[in-house]
Amino acid sequence: MTEFTSDLLRLLDERGYIHQQTDPDALDRLAASQVVPGYIGFDPTAPSLHVGSLVQIMMLRRLQQAGHKPIVLMGGGTGKIGDPSFKDEARKLMTGEVIAANVASIRTVFERFLTFGDGSTDAVMVDNADWLDALEYIPFLRDIGQHFSVNRMLSFDSVKLRLDREQSLSFLEFNYMILQAYDFLELSRRADCRLQLGGSDQWGNIVNGIELTRRVDGREVFGLTTPLITTADGGKMGKTAAGAVWLNEDQLPAYDYWQFWRNTQDADVGRFLRLFTDLPIDEIRRLETLEGSDINAAKEVLANEATAMCRGDSAAQAAAETARRTFAEGAAGGDLPVFESSEPVTIVDALVGIGFAASKGEARRLIKQGGARIEGEAVADETVLLSAGEQKLSAGKKRHGLVRVG
Repeated sequence: MTEFTSDLLRLLDERGYIHQQTDPDALDRLAASQVVPGYIGFDPTAPSLHVGSLVQIMMLRRLQQAGHKPIVLMGGGTGKIGDPSFKDEARKLMTGEVIAANVASIRTVFERFLTFGDGSTDAVMVDNADWLDALEYIPFLRDIGQHFSVNRMLSFDSVKLRLDREQSLSFLEFNYMILQAYDFLELSRRADCRLQLGGSDQWGNIVNGIELTRRVDGREVFGLTTPLITTADGGKMGKTAAGAVWLNEDQLPAYDYWQFWRNTQDADVGRFLRLFTDLPIDEIRRLETLEGSDINAAKEVLANEATAMCRGDSAAQAAAETARRTFAEGAAGGDLPVFESSEPVTIVDALVGIGFAASKGEARRLIKQGGARIEGEAVADETVLLSAGEQKLSAGKKRHGLVRVG
């Protein structure tokens, strides 16, 4: 690891957040000498962010832990377009009312990870609609557009990917990277922001903002990205057979969130403890040396810590107790996911309804492979009906829920 002098870069480095930096030495000196306001942008495309955004939220948390100021930028303006980066097609356009509702819902999660307020290191949430909605087209083209080369914009991987696949990239989406660069310039002016953080897929956009701020205002600002967070088997972080792992309780029960972390692959435990918990590094080093069945203890620590941070201590404790009763005692814990039906339901519909399968086809494959169980007994017939009463439904060895009929 690089020897940094600032608490900020030392913390980010030892926990595995750093992938690329624009000028590490200059940023290190700045962070060692003053409070550095830094931001990450989030587009409010849904009422909740998911686990794929969690490493960015944790970066803002680390920024605050190191004595600096987190700025949460909500894309109320850019969200009306949608980030085209590495997407196969354009996002559905949202109304202002939907965007506002999503922002309000997402803020509740940030309030668990960050301390908001008026202090020098307190987090603030801002919305780029405050400046983007007021832009006048011709003045913006004249004052900002002149600093962007279309040739260079076409060379970015996020754009090339769409064009190489001969997939449509609208002029609306093409403007996104200019607007994101403009966000950095505005935040530099409005909030004295000196640093933009983001995932490695945002590197080109971040560099655009740095160059624009230097050209227009002559100010030195910085960029830092995290590596792409994948699982040990190469899968995308946060993607499961049942769908996205949402951060908001309304979108995903606490038990399912806890279980996601408990199901972490052995090889990922140490890395995820560094990235997604506040456990001391020495304790993480001890936990990641555990082998065989002992590594399950480390996975439970990860699940408890990650769930407590996102959902609260009581939710984490309830989820852990439900898991203990389900696995150790074979009972049905009170925090398991529940599917209710007023009339008898097939096991196929129950698996889909409770979220253990994304489609009926997937449910049938699960049954055919022997992975579906009712009260612990494997079910081979997809026409089996679950009738009146409450029964425990399982998918594989790790996912359990209750089906209530009548």
